[in-house]
Amino acid sequence: MRGRYLTRLHSNTRCSPFTTRSWPQFNVRPSQTRSSTSSSIPATKTWVDRLPPQVRPYLYLTRIDKPIGTLLLFYPCAWSITMASYALELPFTTPLTYVSLFGLGALVMRGAGCTVNDMWDKNLDKAVARTRERPLARGDITYGQAVVFLGAQLTAGLGVLTQLNWYSILLGASSLSVVTIYPLMKRVTYWPQGVLGLAFNWGALLGWSAVAGSVNWAVCLPLYAGGICWTLVYDSIYAHQDKLDDVHAGIRSTALLFGDHSRPILSCLSVSTISLISYAGYLNGHGSPFYLGVGAATVQLARVLYQTDFDIRHSCWKGFVGCGWVGFWIWIGALGDYALLMYVS
Repeated sequence: MRGRYLTRLHSNTRCSPFTTRSWPQFNVRPSQTRSSTSSSIPATKTWVDRLPPQVRPYLYLTRIDKPIGTLLLFYPCAWSITMASYALELPFTTPLTYVSLFGLGALVMRGAGCTVNDMWDKNLDKAVARTRERPLARGDITYGQAVVFLGAQLTAGLGVLTQLNWYSILLGASSLSVVTIYPLMKRVTYWPQGVLGLAFNWGALLGWSAVAGSVNWAVCLPLYAGGICWTLVYDSIYAHQDKLDDVHAGIRSTALLFGDHSRPILSCLSVSTISLISYAGYLNGHGSPFYLGVGAATVQLARVLYQTDFDIRHSCWKGFVGCGWVGFWIWIGALGDYALLMYVS
């Protein structure tokens, strides 16, 4: 199979205390096997490095130099806000206001989520080449400094949340428990990507309630479920970057669980993503522009799954970023449908 061979870890492999007795099999390239977990991946210079050294570790802690995470958190919010505005025939100022507010919230809370994740994973990150250069793992900031910074992030997030109605404030606050436990899941289950999906797509519920005052569960539940399936696709691709290091570190993921069957399983999840979101659009009474957007998202998902080589780090990262366009096209479809409705009205 194009020079691949199967790697199996035997019972005498040195692992961390979190490692289970057996791990799924997966294919790796010889170059990956030669890449020791003792070596770090060189950090790429970014615009953050031009800023004062005192602030750099905190900005890197939030992953602000990698906006794809913020976009993946934002898009389900944008879908929901736009679809609610379409259903209720609200003026342009309503979705514009809430999309801006949720965009700011996504930036802040994605950063807070990264801080929480790195606080839990400080020691695990040291065992993975790609994450060894993160600020906490490298010792650029202390755990206490991270706690104080997290407090500031959560305060900013609360400031955004309190701009919403009480129903939405309570709904938004209820997601914090999922956000907090997510980093622990990689220690106890092969499905941490599923838990991430629950957290990252909360905006599919929250966006609607912010606009309408409550959630239309008939529309939002399939939208939420479709978003979760989408998260399983992109974060499984993301997890394939570190699968060899993860085995040695005792980290679990769907990348290890799916193993050699990743492509067909992720294809099924992609079909579920498109089907559920299309169904949500149908229940919401959407027209052709929405489905054109969903069609573009379908093509993008197919392209990513066809082109991604799960045994090459760079290819996995490219596929992960490519999945962000799926969310974009779905939003553009909903936005186009809403704009057409407003124009006709």
